[in-house]
Amino acid sequence: MNDAIRQRARELGFDICRITSAAPPASAQHLTDWLSAGHQGEMAWLQRNAHKRIDPQQILPGARSIICLATSYHAAEWQAEPTSGQGAVARYARHTDYHDVLAAPLKELSHFITAQGDSNTRSLWYVDTGPLLERDLAQRAGLGFVGKHTNLISRQLGNWFFLSEIITTLELPPDKPEVNRCGTCSRCLSACPTNALPAPFQLDARRCISYLTIELKGAIPVELRPLIGNRIYGCDDCLAACPWNRFAKEASLLHPHRRNDLSTPELLSLLKLDAPGFKQLFAGTPMLRTKRRGLLRNVCVALGNTAGKEALPALESAIQDSEPLIAEHAAWAIAEINKRTAG
Repeated sequence: MNDAIRQRARELGFDICRITSAAPPASAQHLTDWLSAGHQGEMAWLQRNAHKRIDPQQILPGARSIICLATSYHAAEWQAEPTSGQGAVARYARHTDYHDVLAAPLKELSHFITAQGDSNTRSLWYVDTGPLLERDLAQRAGLGFVGKHTNLISRQLGNWFFLSEIITTLELPPDKPEVNRCGTCSRCLSACPTNALPAPFQLDARRCISYLTIELKGAIPVELRPLIGNRIYGCDDCLAACPWNRFAKEASLLHPHRRNDLSTPELLSLLKLDAPGFKQLFAGTPMLRTKRRGLLRNVCVALGNTAGKEALPALESAIQDSEPLIAEHAAWAIAEINKRTAG
């Protein structure tokens, strides 16, 4: 039955399909300790549903198996770095929202799995939304291993892939777990601009640029702003540093959904966006998540870190923005540019 499920997953566009049991992850205590240390920052939902993440039976009573799936979003042409005046966007966000893209094939695969059982079989699917310790489960399923940057690494796909899961009451033979293959490598730790990875396998989300530019809803701490550089949505530095990326596979399922116009957007153009313009430009992409005020906050920081006096008129206008969050970061950016260009 596992082979039939894997074959159907390949037909639907998934790159890897592996299976594990629905037993609680052995690493559940790490989540509890991480939350107790407050390293989740403002991501309060992680605390609220921690009991479900620790025990899959809290999600689907009677669950027996979890199908773990990987979908590549790698594109070789995205190796180029943004040039002066451009912002950096995490590679995963340069597509139509992956939640939407993966929903249909996941739903179809879920129906296929359910049909392998009897009338009482139930299955639920998730795309990075369910209360599952998905990286830990994926490692136990043999899909990849959790690296020192706390992200999953695949020997077939490197770092550039999405995870999704189907939890089911159908009992399936589990695949062999993957073992950690980081060895002595610590490139990802050294690559982090904000020291959000103070030790192997430890992440302080409060310092992570992905958290600061996406999850954080208020002001970015002043002391961290210069370290963000030109990143306006997420950060790929720790992922990009991983040597396993030499095995990255070009995306197939995500390829038609690429948004090449979001690879290196012009910062001053973004700063001029009004609310309708923001929604139109980022419609159907993950970048809607920050809302206009969050993205323009990030744009102001990027300009403050990289721009010259040519950006001052646009930032002066941004100080008058009705959103105080944008106005405050625009004022900071002006002060930084003036300090950098003085004399």
